[in-house]
Amino acid sequence: MMDASSRQSRAWQRYHMDTPLFIGLLSLSVMGLIVLYSAGGQNIDLILRQMLRLGIGFIVMFAVAQITPQQLSRWSLWAYGIGLSLLLLVLLGGEMGKGAQRWLDLGFVRFQPSEIMKIAVPLLIARYMASQPMPPKLSVVIFAATLIGIPTFMIMKQPDLGTSLLIAFSGVFVLLFAGLRWRYIFTVLGSISVAAPFIWGLLHTYQKNRVLTFINPERDPLGTGYHIIQSKIAIGSGGMYGKGWLNGTQAHLDFLPERTTDFIFAVASEEFGLLGVLVLLTAFMFIVFRGIYIAIQAQDSFSRLLAGSITLTFFIYFFINIAMVSGILPVVGLPLPLVSYGGTSMVTLMASFGILMSIQTHRKLVAT
Repeated sequence: MMDASSRQSRAWQRYHMDTPLFIGLLSLSVMGLIVLYSAGGQNIDLILRQMLRLGIGFIVMFAVAQITPQQLSRWSLWAYGIGLSLLLLVLLGGEMGKGAQRWLDLGFVRFQPSEIMKIAVPLLIARYMASQPMPPKLSVVIFAATLIGIPTFMIMKQPDLGTSLLIAFSGVFVLLFAGLRWRYIFTVLGSISVAAPFIWGLLHTYQKNRVLTFINPERDPLGTGYHIIQSKIAIGSGGMYGKGWLNGTQAHLDFLPERTTDFIFAVASEEFGLLGVLVLLTAFMFIVFRGIYIAIQAQDSFSRLLAGSITLTFFIYFFINIAMVSGILPVVGLPLPLVSYGGTSMVTLMASFGILMSIQTHRKLVAT
C-alpha cells in the first residue's frame, strides 16, 4: 500500500500536479455543475458546454504547470506587452456587446484580451518587485503602480469595472506582499477619499446607478434595484436546509435575472440553504488555504509574491461575487469562479492555478 501510494505521489509530481489543489478545484467544479444544471433549467446542452470549457481549463492548467517559475518570469514582459497591445486594439475597434466594447473577433475565436492581463500584471509586478530591495522605495512603488494603472484604466474605458478591479487587486497584492510601507497605504487611501467626488463624476451612468441601488435597492424596485431585491429574496428563502435541488422558485419562475452567471450563488442559497452554502464556501477556502501554503513554501521572492497575489485575487474574486449578490457590495458584474457559466475567464483562472502548481511542484523537484 505504501509503495503504491508513493509511486502515485511521484507520478503526480512528475506531471507537476499538486494533488490537494487539484482535488479542491475538481470538487468545486463538480459542485458548480450541479448548481448550474438547476439554474439553467436542467438544460443538458448548457452543462455539456460548461464541461467542455472546464475540460479546456484543466488542460490549460496542466500545460501551464509544466512551465518553470523561471520561464514564467522571463516571459512576463512579453505577456504584459502583448496584452497591452490587444487592449489598445479593443479600444480602437473591438467588438461591441451589451453596451460594452470588450472583445476581439479573430474569425475563428472571440475573446476578451483583458483576461490576459489577469495573469500578465501579477507576473510582471512580481518579477519587478523581486528584483528590488524590500520593502520597496517610493520610486519603485510609483513605477509599479503605473504598470498596474495603465491596463486598469484601459479596461475601465471598455467599460468593465469588475475585471479592472481584479487586475488592480492582483498587482496591489504583490506590492503588499513585498512589504509596502503603511504610510504609503494610508496616503493612497486618503487620496482616494479626497478624490472620491471627482471619481464619481467619471463613472458611467449605469455604474452610478449600481452604487445608488446598493445604498437603497427599493428606490427603483422594478428597474435597477430588481436584481438585488430578487437575489436577497432567493437567499433568504433558502433558510437552513434549502428548498431542495431543482426546487428553487426564484430561479425556475424567472424572478431571478442572470441566474446562470453573476447571480448563481443566490440559486445555490435558495436550493441548498445555509448548510449547502457552507459546503460551497469550504471548497473555496480550501483552495485559498492551499494557495497560501504554496506561497509560504515558495523558494524565491518572485514565486512567493506571485503565488500570494494569485491566491488573494481568487479570494477577492469569489468574495466580491458573494458580497454583491448578498447586497453587501454594489453589483460589479463578476461571476462566481468555477460555478458560474463562463468561457475565457475560466481558462485564465485555471491558467493561474497552473502557475500555483508549477511553483509548488518545481519547488519539490529542486528540494529533492
